[in-house]
Amino acid sequence: MRNINLRYVEEKYDDNGILTDLKVNCPADFNFGYDIVDDIALNEPDRRAMLWCHENGAERTFTFGDMKRYSDKTANFLRSLGIGKGDVVTVILKHSYQYWYTAVALHKLGAIMVPATFMLTKHDVEYRINAATIKAAICVEEVADAFDAAEGCPSLETKIMVGSKREGWYDFDEGVEAASAEFSRVPTKASDIMLIYFSSGTTGYPKMVVHDFSYPLGHIITAKHWQNVDPDGLHFTIADTGWAKTAWGKIYGQWIMEAGIFVYEYEKFIPGDILALVAKHKITTLCCPPTMFRMFINDGLEKHDLSSLKHTSIAGEALNPDVFYNWYEATGLKLMEGFGQTETTPIVCNLKGTEPKPGSMGKPSPQYTVDIIDDEGRSCAPGETGEIVVKIDPRPPGLMVCYYRDEEKTADTCRGGWHHTGDTAWRDEDGYIWYVGRNDDVIKSSGYRIGPFEIESVLVKHPSVLECAITGVPDPVRGQIVKATVVLRPGYEPSEALKKELQTYVKKETAPYKYPRAVEFVSELPKTISGKIRRVEIRERN
Repeated sequence: MRNINLRYVEEKYDDNGILTDLKVNCPADFNFGYDIVDDIALNEPDRRAMLWCHENGAERTFTFGDMKRYSDKTANFLRSLGIGKGDVVTVILKHSYQYWYTAVALHKLGAIMVPATFMLTKHDVEYRINAATIKAAICVEEVADAFDAAEGCPSLETKIMVGSKREGWYDFDEGVEAASAEFSRVPTKASDIMLIYFSSGTTGYPKMVVHDFSYPLGHIITAKHWQNVDPDGLHFTIADTGWAKTAWGKIYGQWIMEAGIFVYEYEKFIPGDILALVAKHKITTLCCPPTMFRMFINDGLEKHDLSSLKHTSIAGEALNPDVFYNWYEATGLKLMEGFGQTETTPIVCNLKGTEPKPGSMGKPSPQYTVDIIDDEGRSCAPGETGEIVVKIDPRPPGLMVCYYRDEEKTADTCRGGWHHTGDTAWRDEDGYIWYVGRNDDVIKSSGYRIGPFEIESVLVKHPSVLECAITGVPDPVRGQIVKATVVLRPGYEPSEALKKELQTYVKKETAPYKYPRAVEFVSELPKTISGKIRRVEIRERN
């Protein structure tokens, strides 16, 4: 292992070996496909790049030599179909191993990749094709009906199917197999557009988040200092390839660190099956949302040998302290939280070697200059809630370039020299940052600003509560009151007595003014297709 990442970063550490400063040096012509994947393939062709498993028992191991060969063949196949530099290509491949050499091939071609979820509808497909002028689609069969039904999409010229055959679609696997493995480098610039993600917002049409070819280098800190991947181990981030979490945990930083990644293709998340795979394949580092760790805990950790795990990290939603403590008690591992967006790499995180405070997101990433500011743009004092912002001059690799074709939204988000995240938090005296909520999720009641997460963290500790969401309800006297929408665990039934019990429980565990004056019991919470609670939908129901 050659520490390839040291070519691209300058790092400083304190006396305890904890990272204090990181500067990314991005060559003007940096391209992840050539400068990382091909470089490793040429020097260590047999180094493991990926272990892929299917729920039906199938397994395949890919080396970096394999990834170079397959990505070159894929690039030649796509080029034969007229796909080249600057063309916009949507990629919808779930957990299929073909995603990885497709992604690398598109990077090598200088094309613009647009990952997406397989759950898109006809309307979603039409919007995305026209908004981004998508030229080609590389998809699994589950989403093919939506593409075939799409109307008024003149830019879409080419449809390619992975894993199945379908009339009107090119066969990806046949095309790649027949293509040449000889491929010459296409000149690209680090400032060229590489990737567009449609953000999974809770309101309005999704924004198109643009990242250039420098973006993968922004994830060195993700893999090396937050996820603590082992170059000779196996890292498992649980995420569908349609989401930015794949960019965070399943390709860029991990392969720059020359680490193997683990991919599991499944239809339904079954916690016991995941834990069995961790034991079987000796997974060394694991990253997934807190909800999944909660499901692991509820399933029974004692049934599985998790001794191979050396480091665990979480992102995607705020961490409830009870999950932290239950996981730590069972495994001896601390959940190292990280916070960021589709627009960024980790902004705030618990770096390896640091001591996490359960419920805190950690401290600002040394890669960025991060502040918490009030409505007037002033830095907030410790304990004061404000918006998390990131300095954008100069723009560090990892931070988005813009919102595609939306100058107004870009200007609104990137103003005054700062990238405004729209997320609120407060900083304690030790510099740890604690999440409050989205700007539009904050409840303003009788002059108090109340973040939903703190109350949710209390409620989920009650033995009757499986999941909950806190929102504000209009009130003529207080402006808003706090409402709890609760999903109960099996064995508990909604009742007025349980409602009062939960209200009293919150009063005892946090400031009394935060308790939910309204409680509604439901069978499930509305969520986005990326699994985040849609508080906006709950508010609209009130």
